[in-house]
Amino acid sequence: MIYSRSIRTLAVSAFVASLFVGAAFAQIDDPMDKPRMTAEEKARIYDDWVSKDVRYIITEEEKKAFKALKTDEERENFIESFWRRRDPNPDTEENEYREEYYERIAYANEHFTSGKPGWMTDRGRIYIAWGKPDSVESRPMGGAYDRPAWEGGGTTTTYPFEIWFYRYLEGIGSGIEIEFVDPTGTGEYRIARNANEKDALLFVPGAGLTTNEMLGISSKSDRIAGINQRDFYREQDSPFRRIELIADLQRPPQVKYADLQATLDETPVIDNNPLDFDLRVDFFKQSDERVITTFTIQTENKELVFEDIGGVPTARMNIFGRITAVTDRRVGIFEDSVLAQSTAVDLAEEKERKSVYQNAQPLAPGNYKVQVVVRDVASGNKGIRSIGFKVPKFDKDNLWTSTLILASKLRPTDDRDIGAMFVIGNAKVIPNLSGDFKKGQDVGIYVQVYNAKIDQTTLRPAVDVEYILTKNGKEILREPENWSGLSDSGQRLTLARLLPTSGLEPGEYEIKIRIQDKVGTEVRTLTPAEKFRIIE
Repeated sequence: MIYSRSIRTLAVSAFVASLFVGAAFAQIDDPMDKPRMTAEEKARIYDDWVSKDVRYIITEEEKKAFKALKTDEERENFIESFWRRRDPNPDTEENEYREEYYERIAYANEHFTSGKPGWMTDRGRIYIAWGKPDSVESRPMGGAYDRPAWEGGGTTTTYPFEIWFYRYLEGIGSGIEIEFVDPTGTGEYRIARNANEKDALLFVPGAGLTTNEMLGISSKSDRIAGINQRDFYREQDSPFRRIELIADLQRPPQVKYADLQATLDETPVIDNNPLDFDLRVDFFKQSDERVITTFTIQTENKELVFEDIGGVPTARMNIFGRITAVTDRRVGIFEDSVLAQSTAVDLAEEKERKSVYQNAQPLAPGNYKVQVVVRDVASGNKGIRSIGFKVPKFDKDNLWTSTLILASKLRPTDDRDIGAMFVIGNAKVIPNLSGDFKKGQDVGIYVQVYNAKIDQTTLRPAVDVEYILTKNGKEILREPENWSGLSDSGQRLTLARLLPTSGLEPGEYEIKIRIQDKVGTEVRTLTPAEKFRIIE
């Protein structure tokens, strides 16, 4: 009976247990019916993007704007816009800045990792934000060190250290030296606030003395306290300058000319430009499908503010241009800086000169618009121009000429001109946009002729060229071209010559170039013309 009772007890217990188990399972929802916990993961991704990925280059304004966004779609659009603002060539599918930026992070993690990831170290931060230095002085073992004169001279022993040199950093300055020291020997280099941080004998009495300390002129305790060092250190090594530099390096790099582009979007036309400048568009045939279109910008130096930079009076301009087709599709941009420098003695004369900039873009024939904004860096004054233009189609059946340019400088190119501005074919041509030439200054004349037919007897084009100079509608000079100024390349003829003005009286003039192609049954004629002024 005991046995049978035990069996019944077990059976009842098993039944009761099955009820609890069944009830427990009845209370569990199907996992497939539950929503996936993805919101937290997505939020972490965006938080990591701000706090890690772009930590060193995102501005405070951008960070505040990003944190104010409510939806993931808004965040994705912000991230896309963030990288597009920094893209040096928005007309290509690749974003070169973004690719280089992540390459910098990978490099920092590979080369600067110590007790923490390389991107979190001082060297990694500088490398990621500002790129590869122009030169590096590295002493990975430290050891004996002969101080340069600006550090006081003398011999000491140092911890491992590096000095990075940047020729120029936008928004910070030129000739930037950044010193990193590894006082612990762990491979974690830290930015040094003064040159003494690398001195391993700094706190050893009587060791590692500077020249003045050995001569008894100064004491080591004063050097440790930062007293009486003005006799030898450079301005850039002063405590305040070093602190200022470190603070500047902690700020995100400036987005190059993004504010200038925003100016075009917000105020496309300004009637009274605080900064006045001239804009000219010229056309030169490259192929049947492409035309080299040059955009020349000229400003008066007297409208610019010259600052003393390293003892040299310097005026700086930032230029941004945007080219769009009639459909508002952007087909090209250009942005650059222009410097005007002078000695203090010649500053007044330099202000009477002009600064000229040029950018060349290959465009297909058609109608376009170019918008250009120029800003004087020192004063902040801006000027805006917006003009429409038509790129001609130089078809093969007709005689054509390029734009006729009156140049302030015209000469054959040399090795110095490789990759420089104002180079057209084999000539360096700097247009004079104002059309004003001082008496005695040569007027450069440059034009290309296309599709001149070939004379089968001489196997050369047979083109007559005449220069006709008029003043107030009256002809005062007619001179034929003797071919000494013409060079031919296939069916392109280049005419380049200088017109002396020493015998001309001040006033307004017009130069016409009469071009006749005599090959064939019909004589084809073109007469491009430009006006200019002779001033005292």
